[in-house]
Amino acid sequence: MEKNFVDYVKICCRSGAGGPGYVHFHRDKKTAKGGPDGGDGGRGGHIIVRGNKQLWTLLHLKYRKHILADAGQKGGNALRTGADGKDEILEVPIGTIARDFETNKFLFEIEEDGQEVILARGGRGGKGNAFFKTSTLQTPRHAQPGGEGIEEWKILELKLMADVGLVGFPNAGKSTLLSVVSAAKPEIADYPFTTLVPNLGMVYYHDDRSFVMADIPGIIEGAHTGKGLGLRFLRHIERNSILLFLIAADAKSIKEEYKILKNELRQHNPELLDKRRVIAITKSDMLDEELLKELKKEVPNDKNPGGGKVPVVFISSVANFNIDKLKDVLWKELNS
Repeated sequence: MEKNFVDYVKICCRSGAGGPGYVHFHRDKKTAKGGPDGGDGGRGGHIIVRGNKQLWTLLHLKYRKHILADAGQKGGNALRTGADGKDEILEVPIGTIARDFETNKFLFEIEEDGQEVILARGGRGGKGNAFFKTSTLQTPRHAQPGGEGIEEWKILELKLMADVGLVGFPNAGKSTLLSVVSAAKPEIADYPFTTLVPNLGMVYYHDDRSFVMADIPGIIEGAHTGKGLGLRFLRHIERNSILLFLIAADAKSIKEEYKILKNELRQHNPELLDKRRVIAITKSDMLDEELLKELKKEVPNDKNPGGGKVPVVFISSVANFNIDKLKDVLWKELNS
């Protein structure tokens, strides 16, 4: 999946130039000197972004650095308008956002299947000489050139949509949890940044109900400044309904790790803390009853947006300890 998943592309977009207007005067067997009948040029082709729910990556655009749309055709006689340039349509997954490369300005987001937005507008068609005829100017001998196309660098970024986003340091057990609760098969190993791309898994609940969980590359302190996998990872969290904070039971300080994770989200986008949160203390199969009792005193006492304490669940993915309880809590939060 790593090679196939692409969530960021930089492309040069060149929309088509508009076709020029036409200078022509009507002539036929009966008319030696007719009036102007030069038609307008066609507009240049747009570059359009279209949502496609069947896509989940921007891989197909990774090697298309230059996207070119066709120019419009020139106008013809008998008031014929030139053909419009063919639009270039880029199919993208739902959740793709567009930015201007030079300014990093947000342009739009694709939120629905079939939604179309113009990324680079084609040049307008030029007016033919018939357009310029007036009562005082009966035989205009000029037409308008077509408008130029736009050539700009754009950025397309993908934000994954999921109900539950996993937030935690590398090695917090996110990939292991996802592999246990869903059919997803993320790469798992005992070293940081095993997960280099997001993984999605469908978590089945009771009575044919289900929700989507996303394992997102591990956060490290300073992620909002671009350290580690930084901003690439934070971008995906924005589209999750609930944030599930995973903190290992053997962490030096559970409260401190939770505080750092929250701070990274706040620095990137304060609105992320408007999402409801659940805390899972992973690797809890290592704890005996006495240690478990002590750790319960150390868990963060935080409040969720909209009221209520942030639920804390001690789990072990390997031992399947409290996994069903965690699903219950997540389902309750998703529907609260």
